[in-house]
Amino acid sequence: MAQRGTRLRLVGPRDESPASAPVRTLGAVELVPGRVRAAVLGVSGRVLARAETAYAPDAPGRGAVDAALAEVAGVFTGHAPTGIGVAAAGIVDPAAGLIVEVNDVPALHGYPVTERLAALTGVPVRVEHRARLQVLGDRWFGAGRGRRTFASVSTGEVLGVGILYEGEVLAPPGGRSGAHMTVTAGGRPCTCGSTGCWKTVATTRWLRARADALGLGADRTLGSLVSDGDERAGRLLAQYAENLVLGLVNVQQLFAPGLFVLHGEAKEGGEHFRALLETRLRRDVAASGAELPRVVVSEAAVDDVALLGGAGLVLSHL
Repeated sequence: MAQRGTRLRLVGPRDESPASAPVRTLGAVELVPGRVRAAVLGVSGRVLARAETAYAPDAPGRGAVDAALAEVAGVFTGHAPTGIGVAAAGIVDPAAGLIVEVNDVPALHGYPVTERLAALTGVPVRVEHRARLQVLGDRWFGAGRGRRTFASVSTGEVLGVGILYEGEVLAPPGGRSGAHMTVTAGGRPCTCGSTGCWKTVATTRWLRARADALGLGADRTLGSLVSDGDERAGRLLAQYAENLVLGLVNVQQLFAPGLFVLHGEAKEGGEHFRALLETRLRRDVAASGAELPRVVVSEAAVDDVALLGGAGLVLSHL
């Protein structure tokens, strides 16, 4: 039974495996500022059950986070997952099982998430950065199936890139998701304290500010700009695509992933926006000796991206 404050929804008792075969399940948790989500998934990526709860990100001590984690952990009862993969915001230390630091959530600084969750569930737990993890979701359940090298990109309010290179997720100690790579000299101040970060020019916040400055309205979305037909909206779309490509082209130049799987806001842009990105990306990279880059948009539901990544982490390591 779900505890108070937790949304628990049973989706189905079995995965799509044959009736005679035992059901093997995978656990996934997403831990971000103010929210914890958990799910039980089958080996095909089908969600069997899910739970969600909120906590106060500014609450003193770790009590609020501990309580939220305990609430959603109830979803695993009776499912006996092979393991649980945690998709976490901020800087993480996978080897130590820690969330090292999350802006604006003091309780998550040095938080031993794998230890806490293993004690609650009795199964092995691993943690990784949320943006990096989604590449494993794409590898096992999405557009990256069958590939050993490709990139998975979060777009919208959150920006980041996960890279699978020769079958391994690129996750060096202290490495981050790419949102704070410098793409413009002397650019805008960023929340991290630096200037010119990719995040400052390629997120929903920038898009809305520019739309407002152009007289298009401060509440505009990427989808509404695509359907607008206004010349100013078209120019803004092209500029937004250019800004996103500033980061993608660096990834292509360094690692030549060839395939970029887009998640989040880019889905609202449809084929028009996808084609803008791919055309611009191909123009800016040297394709000699490397696969010509392609851009595809993930079909996964926005709420399931991190959870699929957590399940993929289990398949990859546990």
